[in-house]
Amino acid sequence: MLTITQITEETDKVIAGLEKKFVANAKEKVNEVISANNARRAAQTKRDEILTQVNAMSKQIGLSMKSGDTDAANAAKSSVKELKKEASKLEQEMVEAQEKVRNLLLTIPNVPHESVPLGKTAEDNIVERTGGPEVQLPNNAVPHWDLAKKYDLIDFELGVKITGAGFPVYKGKGARLQRALINFFMDQAAEAGYLEVEPPFVVNEDSGYGTGQLPDKEGQMYHCNLDNLYLIPTAEVPVTNMYREVILDESQLPIKNCAYSACFRREAGSYGKDVRGLNRLHQFNKVEIVRIDTPEHSYESLHEMIAYVESLVQKLGLPYRILRLCSGDCSFTSAITFDFEVYSAAQKRWLEVSSVSNFEAYQANRLKCRYKGKKGTTQLCHTLNGSALALPRIVAALLENNQTEDGIRVPEVLVPYMGTDIIK
Repeated sequence: MLTITQITEETDKVIAGLEKKFVANAKEKVNEVISANNARRAAQTKRDEILTQVNAMSKQIGLSMKSGDTDAANAAKSSVKELKKEASKLEQEMVEAQEKVRNLLLTIPNVPHESVPLGKTAEDNIVERTGGPEVQLPNNAVPHWDLAKKYDLIDFELGVKITGAGFPVYKGKGARLQRALINFFMDQAAEAGYLEVEPPFVVNEDSGYGTGQLPDKEGQMYHCNLDNLYLIPTAEVPVTNMYREVILDESQLPIKNCAYSACFRREAGSYGKDVRGLNRLHQFNKVEIVRIDTPEHSYESLHEMIAYVESLVQKLGLPYRILRLCSGDCSFTSAITFDFEVYSAAQKRWLEVSSVSNFEAYQANRLKCRYKGKKGTTQLCHTLNGSALALPRIVAALLENNQTEDGIRVPEVLVPYMGTDIIK
């Protein structure tokens, strides 16, 4: 969340940023936070003054008792008792005002970076660059859901029987392809200097708040009511929360972690042809990269992460494009996001496979993730993450773009993991 210092010292800049993200009543929201914080400060100042007065009177009581002036001592004791009641009342006002400030801040999104283009929807995103080969498909080319059935790779109907729509069952070489991609992505991340971690796939409420998934206004997270735990929508959540309430040393930064996880998303309200097959699932596999960095270096890290994800789609031989998201299409917590899309030749459409984001200090403030600088000062870290990569649409594009009359070609980099160069 935004810091009070940021809101009070850069008020106009914060309001302008929120308006750029099309936040309704941005000025009123910011002013409400400032008002609640002023109320907290006023209560704290008055309480501190009373406690100073109490301390002084307590000393006087001692002197009066020593001199035998019990009447003066008793009168002072009575006054101290009333002052303590007033201090206690002010303490409660402080707590309530602080809670109000926090609750208000949880409803305010991150401010976009100055390089984020103005725009409301995905149509306003900017194509940074494109790459990859031009795909030539055979005349009888079909989409991946037909290929999955033809080669017995994925059973969507069986998933519906076991669980419901959006939970496919991968079989045979379809399951092998999932494992091959996960291992390939994890090996590539290790070579790039990312430390592998294996996090839990469920998190507690504090973790959800820490990375901004909670409060979950859209109801996109699966909630385990009995234990008040949440199934993770991405490994970003548990991995970033490893650094919740941690003070790091600047020499440790940037921290680079990677993790494989299953991901769970309710995807409420997602219907129609664009969600067919693997295009939108409730459960899917993904490898995530996470960085914890200093404010001075985080944008260098961001561009390193973009280059790394680009190297993955290049090695898989997929046509791709990189988008700089507009202000209205950036997530609640993001300061800037770049999306990767691969081209599905059979569907004749672009499929999003990765988002790489810098959250600046927004998540770190929620997490209380800080670092101690060389001069001994402590400040908030910057957090970043990216999909590297999400499997479903990668699989869709690989199956569709590599179909031939003889079978589905396996990209060269996956052959050692698959044990074959073609799926027949």
